[in-house]
Amino acid sequence: MAEAPLPAIRSLPSWLLGRAAARGRDLVAGALAAEGLKMWHHVVLSAVRDLAPVAQADLGRGVRLDPKDLVGILNDLQSAGLVHRAPDPRDRRKNAVSLTDEGARTLVRCEKAAREANDELLAPLTAAERDQFTSLLIRISGTDG
Repeated sequence: MAEAPLPAIRSLPSWLLGRAAARGRDLVAGALAAEGLKMWHHVVLSAVRDLAPVAQADLGRGVRLDPKDLVGILNDLQSAGLVHRAPDPRDRRKNAVSLTDEGARTLVRCEKAAREANDELLAPLTAAERDQFTSLLIRISGTDG
């Protein structure tokens, strides 16, 4: 079935950004699936690498993920041998999360897969256009990069 024309809606930057974001998510999700992971697994692995050892509660706040959801993701990652949880040496009441060696290797593969998926998404753009597009997205997203 053909999509309705809706030219007034389909010309809105918000509509176009949403469509581009959905395509980007699909490409990255497909690439990560080859590693047996989902996007939140990748986000959490990356944050653990950058912050480790990190208290589980601080990790959740850092990636803005509900604690219940984080527990499920960490359970998946720990079952796969990608992260290790142990009592936090600074506060034994908390869990500290660290990458395992296999987690670090998996993260390298995931980062490569995500970069390749993003390259596919941005293939119609020149290198200069990619840089400009990324800069513009940072500006309008309300993040500092």
